[in-house]
Amino acid sequence: MTVQTSQYTSLITSEHNQRPRFMAMVTLLAQWAADRQNMLASIPGLYDIDNAVGSQLDAVGQWVGITRKLAVPLTNVYFSLDVAGLGLDQGVIQGPFDPTTGLVSLPDAQYRILLYATIAANNWGGTVPGAYAAWNTVFQPLGYQILIQDYQNMTMGIALIGVTPDPVTLALFKGGYLNLTPAGVGIAYYFEPSIVGAPLFGLDVENASIAGLDVGAMALIVGP
Repeated sequence: MTVQTSQYTSLITSEHNQRPRFMAMVTLLAQWAADRQNMLASIPGLYDIDNAVGSQLDAVGQWVGITRKLAVPLTNVYFSLDVAGLGLDQGVIQGPFDPTTGLVSLPDAQYRILLYATIAANNWGGTVPGAYAAWNTVFQPLGYQILIQDYQNMTMGIALIGVTPDPVTLALFKGGYLNLTPAGVGIAYYFEPSIVGAPLFGLDVENASIAGLDVGAMALIVGP
């Protein structure tokens, strides 16, 4: 709740509240106190993961334990008019300190996704149902969904379905930055449907994620 100067000036008794110069002085001092209280009250919201931007989001990352700086550059994400999927409102503009070989500093929107994925991994119990719950927390608000295929040989495959991710989010997915895997289990393949927004093709299953003939789309291997 916002602090108002009237919360202070209303406490002045009738003996003094009729004196304009006295009230002006008290209002000036009360305004200083109210401004400081309102400023301090706003700080938690500035560092809320949903609202933080720039250096504020970097501070959140210090608590979570991951930085927006990437050890391996993300390739094929820069804006280009000659490459499908990297045109207007799709590719990201190369930053002043990003090498031409790829993106090394995540924009706020994609860094926020990485933070959410890291928080989910830190709270994950290591089970497949728990992985679905964690990933859904991260991706469902963005229109994405994850499917997991356990190959029963200490490897698994992950499919990203739903709306077309932006190039940076897709690169994070294919690069393994958003993985949730039990200890010792590797990712054999990353998949996406051949038709954007369509469920993946599968037999004996019929739901929003997997569908049969004439509905489901073939799974395309996009990594590693």
